[in-house]
Amino acid sequence: MKIDLRQHPVQHNPERRRFEVKIETKTAVAEYIEITQKLILTHTEVPRGLEGNGIASHLAVGALTYAKENDLVVMPLCPYMAGYIARHPEWKSILAPGIKVSE
Repeated sequence: MKIDLRQHPVQHNPERRRFEVKIETKTAVAEYIEITQKLILTHTEVPRGLEGNGIASHLAVGALTYAKENDLVVMPLCPYMAGYIARHPEWKSILAPGIKVSE
């Protein structure tokens, strides 16, 4: 199934502390904790059948853009998010001091 992500924007759901992409009846999520000017990215999950469409990357961009626009530093505890930042060094400037990422 090829998915046009332009038709499925990342939605911020602060009540559930996550970013979401809804496709049909399934929801992909990037969960976080926000405290003291930090966005701690804890977990990313894409439902089966939706993998391989760039949805996790789409969620990463949404979460990182939110952090940048809100002057938050990022702590990626989620291995996917840490790897995404390592592969896209333009986001390293918003990492919390002392945080290093690698693929």
